[in-house]
Amino acid sequence: MIVEKQLISKITWRLMPFLGVLYLIAYIDRQNVSFAKLDMVGALGMTEYAYGLGASLFFVGYFIFEVPSNLLLDKFGASKWFARILISWGAVTIALAYTQNATMFYILRFLLGACEAGFFPGVLYLLTLWYPSAYRGTMVGLFMIFSAIANAVGAPLGGVLLDLDGLYGIAGWQWVFIATGIPAVIAGVVTLFYLADRPADAKFLTAEEQAWLKDRLARENSGMEASAGDGFKALINPHVLLMSLCYVGFPLAAYGLSYWLPTIVKGFGVSNTTNGLLNIIPWVLVAIALYVVPSAADRAASKTPYIVIPALVGAVCLLLSAVIPNHVVQFLLLCLAAAGIFAGQPVFWSLPSRFLRGAGAAAGLAAINSVGNLGGFVAQNVVPWIKDATGSTIAPMFFLAVCLAAAALLVLIIGRTLGRQATSHDLKARV
Repeated sequence: MIVEKQLISKITWRLMPFLGVLYLIAYIDRQNVSFAKLDMVGALGMTEYAYGLGASLFFVGYFIFEVPSNLLLDKFGASKWFARILISWGAVTIALAYTQNATMFYILRFLLGACEAGFFPGVLYLLTLWYPSAYRGTMVGLFMIFSAIANAVGAPLGGVLLDLDGLYGIAGWQWVFIATGIPAVIAGVVTLFYLADRPADAKFLTAEEQAWLKDRLARENSGMEASAGDGFKALINPHVLLMSLCYVGFPLAAYGLSYWLPTIVKGFGVSNTTNGLLNIIPWVLVAIALYVVPSAADRAASKTPYIVIPALVGAVCLLLSAVIPNHVVQFLLLCLAAAGIFAGQPVFWSLPSRFLRGAGAAAGLAAINSVGNLGGFVAQNVVPWIKDATGSTIAPMFFLAVCLAAAALLVLIIGRTLGRQATSHDLKARV
């Protein structure tokens, strides 16, 4: 007899720590430019705006290759495709250490986005193959906790690596890229042998456990429309299009804050190492929020408040941080804003699996993430532009607050639409 909670626990201990470590590596490799920037701008003779443009090209490559990458993952399997992603992005990250000029920086950042494309939505898709819907919000939250750990670890790591400036004739900003790129290559090789593509291939599950999980997921997917598993139709699904537009505000606020926070803290007059240590604090709060909010949402009938309320709290804190001049209060508000920005995102990502499955889920999740992550492109260009125009490192927070509040309002529309659809399906089932 299968005990559901024991089986879910077994899968979780096998998958989530490993996927989380991969995400930790990925996030550090994304965020390393925020610390490398502190010395790299001067070393290469770039303006803040030019550097922001180069950093943002990551999201252009990410956008172009996200959907194709997730569809290829569905075809080749997670172990092979994730290994390819990790090894290629690790190699490009190391190459960034040898950037000679702005043009080379632009090309490598674009390639980094192209190489990493498909990892995050690929994991979201993988979770739909391994977990019943009731557990997915919590699992996405556990997975995303590693992004908070990455920021907490990456912040002091970035500061320490910058302070290695001159060691073995290598600049501090070069150490940032070298030391964060090598782990991705190693992890890619490990992934090829460790990760099972789907439950049917998992040697750690018994035949009975595999059959139970297959039956449970099949029953959940049985009520979906026939088009739910069609990759192309998922790309033009009205819910996918609306969620793609809605999601833009979350990465925009997240990347705008996480990339810019070291610059804000540097303006307080602290050293690189102290800057890194202070940047641990907001991500500790994010990690707590990423566990508490999705866990509560999985037990609730309505998911929408668990996305909207944290986002609105984040928007208010961003707004207040730009108004209140005291540095300590500013920093505390930015810490709370970070928690608000991230807390509801796992709940948001549990919504597409209510109307998508199979290749449709792979394509739909990738489409939402790719369009949404263009918010990172916007943030990396608009935030430094606002700083250059105003001369203030804190003024960009007004812009981030407005975008996050708009995303929260769009979530309300999505929640109502999905609620009406669910009611309609229930009525048809009764008839």
